[in-house]
Amino acid sequence: MQIRGATPEDWPAIWPFLRAIVAAGDTYTWPRDVSEEQARGMWMLTAPGSRTVVAVDPDGTVLGTAKMNPNHMGPAAHIASASFMVDPGHSGRGVGRALGEYVVEWARAEGFRAMQFNAVVETNTRAVALWRSLGFEVLGTLPEGFLHPEKGYVGLHIMHRFL
Repeated sequence: MQIRGATPEDWPAIWPFLRAIVAAGDTYTWPRDVSEEQARGMWMLTAPGSRTVVAVDPDGTVLGTAKMNPNHMGPAAHIASASFMVDPGHSGRGVGRALGEYVVEWARAEGFRAMQFNAVVETNTRAVALWRSLGFEVLGTLPEGFLHPEKGYVGLHIMHRFL
């Protein structure tokens, strides 16, 4: 698996699984009916200090994607954040872990001092376990901060690690 910068040509491969993940409504705080134009603008980052990547297999198939950026501005711009999506058809192959490791190393190399995830849905136990295994801790949980389509109101974890 290779992780490389995402290009506009990757978007047609990203959009179908991004749309499905967001529409499912169980892991992302985005509107479930997000338009393609809105999603592209939110995912394909171009601002300085930000980056969007894809994980691809040897034949070039996009397996997953991540975006990383400063979590805050001004005097708090030394804290990074990131978001991840793995094509469900390729889950269980280590794509999320590879993207997570890549993002942590990218943030460290860019000079960020820490990384914070603002809204990890507590019922997304695979993601929570992955982030914990990569050194993140739950700093706190916003009670009933997320309306899960099956479980009702559940918490949103704020997760953090120093770099």
